[in-house]
Amino acid sequence: MSQLTTKQKQYLKGLAHNLKPVVLLGGNGLTEGVMAEIEVALSHHELIKVKVASEDREVKRAIMDAIVRESAAAQVQVIGHILVLYRESEKRKIELPKAR
Repeated sequence: MSQLTTKQKQYLKGLAHNLKPVVLLGGNGLTEGVMAEIEVALSHHELIKVKVASEDREVKRAIMDAIVRESAAAQVQVIGHILVLYRESEKRKIELPKAR
């Protein structure tokens, strides 16, 4: 996945605003099952929110970085415990503004 432009990120943030988190990370942290759920959600929706419920800021950051790396998705934004991810799927559902 190539990097998103600022314009594309702004556009995706607007689309993500009303979304609810589709994957919630609990006490077990980042498991294979959780990654599988994220993969399915990204393939189906392209743009998703993941809630990482960790009180430790360092742990939360490490988990979010791992999700971005493992899913090969672009990080659109992080607000508190919510990570917004975008990954283009085979059947493109979201038409991004063109990168200049």
